[in-house]
Amino acid sequence: MTVLQGVGTLRRIMSMPLRSGDPVRLGRYELLGRLGQGGMGTVFLGRAEDGALVAIKMVRPEYADDREFRGRFRSEVTRAQQVPPFSTAAVLDADPDHTPPYLVVEFVDGPSLSALVQERGPLSGPALHSVAVGIATALTAIHGAGVIHRDLKPGNVLIALGGIKVIDFGIARAFEATSRHTRTDQMVGTIAYMAPERFEPEDTVEVTAAADVFAWGAVMTYAATGRTPFGADTSAATAMRILTQLPDTSGVPAPLRRLVESTLAKDPAQRPTARELLDQLLGARPQPIRVEPPTADTVRVAAQPKPKNRFRRTAWAAAAAVLLLAGGLYWSHQAYRFGGDSPTAAAPSATSRPPVDALTAILAGDHRFSIQLAEGNRFFMLDRGDDELAISDGTGSRSQFVLRSVGVDYLIRSMGSEGFTGPETCLGVKILKSEGAAPVVAASCTPTKGTLFTLVATGTKDAKGRPTYSIHNEYGWLLWDAGKKRSDVTEIGEPQFADKYILVDRGEL
Repeated sequence: MTVLQGVGTLRRIMSMPLRSGDPVRLGRYELLGRLGQGGMGTVFLGRAEDGALVAIKMVRPEYADDREFRGRFRSEVTRAQQVPPFSTAAVLDADPDHTPPYLVVEFVDGPSLSALVQERGPLSGPALHSVAVGIATALTAIHGAGVIHRDLKPGNVLIALGGIKVIDFGIARAFEATSRHTRTDQMVGTIAYMAPERFEPEDTVEVTAAADVFAWGAVMTYAATGRTPFGADTSAATAMRILTQLPDTSGVPAPLRRLVESTLAKDPAQRPTARELLDQLLGARPQPIRVEPPTADTVRVAAQPKPKNRFRRTAWAAAAAVLLLAGGLYWSHQAYRFGGDSPTAAAPSATSRPPVDALTAILAGDHRFSIQLAEGNRFFMLDRGDDELAISDGTGSRSQFVLRSVGVDYLIRSMGSEGFTGPETCLGVKILKSEGAAPVVAASCTPTKGTLFTLVATGTKDAKGRPTYSIHNEYGWLLWDAGKKRSDVTEIGEPQFADKYILVDRGEL
């Protein structure tokens, strides 16, 4: 059975009655009822002058007075109208100068992918493949017109009698750019389908069509399994997994699974294009998935906004993920907490996993790395016989570490004891009350308050243009005292005063 067979009993929900205060007309269109409401506006079922049914998105009132938004909205609508209508809901009309502004698109009478999966369960076989091809076709057309969707999710994929239709594309950029300036609690998009670069501050990274390709992989995982590849109990935990964990694609059938995994790479440059996706799905030009090796020996993670207050380790890490959604907003006054040990995402099998970038490999515990001090060519090391963290030139296994994920935190295991019998050695904080210090020392690799750390991207770069990171623990931030030649973990107030380090990839284990 294809995805389109048997849809008759699962139609897209028709309109609800208009509410008191709703307009009865917008321009040349009669409003018949409500189709839905979101953070950016209300969607109405309308009727055009020729009697055709249309969907009309009326922009929220606060945007109506924003001249910058109106100009951007007009520009994005013009670009969206250039997208070929196959596999997309055609943009029919718009009036950015109307109060409030509105957009008119083709009305698609059919259930969304999310409704279909919720009603009938995950897709498989030809049904799953047709959805994959339909969405990839739509993205190819959208990107070919120079437009980025920015909010691809199962709710924006409609299953119509004529085929797959992707809706709500193009104008997201106009909303997003405005919301980052006028709404400190909102960002366009659904967290579970956002690419890692979407969480970075707007002025540090350019969001490209690769973000839509990442969303395609997340949508297809949902279609095949009924869950997202980075799903967690909270939005904060989901965002953190997108930034730090491998995707859980178990349940996605081969060979689609390998293609899905290639689209979920942390580095946008490692993902195939929509055109390449479509070619692979159609078998037009069978070739290996394009995965280019990283060009530098350092890894990149999303830049981190600076918190104004002090938080406990797990609360701070979770809140960091939420605030990344706003691309530079400060903490909300409620700290997010995780209960117990948070499950980590299941890694794909070795036989189906595609090559990954350095960031993914380090965070997954598959690559060694060294911790370089941002100032000077010095590296942390941990000698097998020494208690405290020391400094070296970065050579040898003593200056190499590997991460072991524990929820949103990590054990940092030293490679200095590699090849020796005995228990593994990890970094841990030792409280020396008599000296008023808390150095980092060799410790057993047991998750405790003293051995769990969080890697925090600072959003700054060193003199060579490499991104830097700070290291946080329940007791505070990891510092290095050059005069005393000693590490110390302590609360220092604002995190921007924490020492900065560079994670240097040292290759596979």
